[in-house]
Amino acid sequence: MNAERTNPESAPTGPADCLTDVPGLRVGHAQRSGGGRLAGTTVVLAPEGGAVAAVDVRGGGPGTRETDALDSRNLVQRVDAVVLTGGSAFGLDSASGVASWLEEHGRGFRVGPDPAQVVPVVPAAALFDLGRGGDWRARPDAALGREAIEAAAGSRPGAPVAEGNVGAGTGAVAGGLKGGIGSASTVLPSGVTVAALAAVNAAGSVVDPRTGALYGEHYEPLDEEDGPHSPTVAEHAEAMRRLTAARAESERRQAASVRPPLNTTLAVVATDAVLTRAQAHKLAGTAHDGLARAVRPVHLLSDGDTVFALATSGRPLIPDGGPEDAGDPAFGVHRESGALNEVLAAGADVLTRAVVKAVLAAETVDGPGGVFPAYRDLYNR
Repeated sequence: MNAERTNPESAPTGPADCLTDVPGLRVGHAQRSGGGRLAGTTVVLAPEGGAVAAVDVRGGGPGTRETDALDSRNLVQRVDAVVLTGGSAFGLDSASGVASWLEEHGRGFRVGPDPAQVVPVVPAAALFDLGRGGDWRARPDAALGREAIEAAAGSRPGAPVAEGNVGAGTGAVAGGLKGGIGSASTVLPSGVTVAALAAVNAAGSVVDPRTGALYGEHYEPLDEEDGPHSPTVAEHAEAMRRLTAARAESERRQAASVRPPLNTTLAVVATDAVLTRAQAHKLAGTAHDGLARAVRPVHLLSDGDTVFALATSGRPLIPDGGPEDAGDPAFGVHRESGALNEVLAAGADVLTRAVVKAVLAAETVDGPGGVFPAYRDLYNR
């Protein structure tokens, strides 16, 4: 059952409307384009001491690293960074550059008496963008991963997250349209912040084929006058003609086109609430509802759809000063369940909005690897 939608009036966006509205989280991108290259890496850097982490993988063709370490039955409780990268399985090498940077800064799981004796646990997931720049062998490596985490570490707290053709979204494509990076946040009435970052690279479509409207915009807070954006019939017909032509041209340029299309949408959903590993796992799972609202279909055999959850644990799930349990042990359980449900519902909402923002921020790419038009160019947004 899908998580219920939160009330937009009682859950405004955070100051920057992005993942870094969760205090302590920083985001860095690194990418390469031109000369046959079209790929990149995005790093989410946790605050000192790390963040409680979990993952939910639902795509049938995932490319991941150290996701088993996030099982709540296992030893490591917190991680210092999460990596989203292009390059398919090859791009997972970028996590090695992130791990080496963390080791140099003494961050990771302590395995000896010396503070320098740490083993960073760096969960990572890759999306498929091989050959989209024209060179099949151009993909992220350890050096690019280091560049991305250095960008994250060098950013100021709360800095807005760059969106569109950056980081892991550099070579992303969604149903033939140019995909990319998007991010969104909300602040619940309790004061808890919930946010998401998505690298949208879907085999499915983000566009309703009947109208040209973005699926995810049906779940945006409604404008009292206008409602969701809907292209005219003529605009939609022309956009579909141009998209069909772009797909045909991409196939012509890619002599060794991959069939079926291999994609993957990656996301990080985060909160400053205090969550257990099991609760974080639930957040990662329900956030997939938000992905399913914005992309159809999802979780296919040719996708590797993966959502990570991070909890920085700076704010109690249940605010102080609430009603006492009046001697009823069940009351406290109900209060915690209700507060957690608000976080879970918000996680799905912000992921839907992150997908929409990614598609609207993406820019058209026309290169040796193919033509990938941006939604905003096709529909004059």
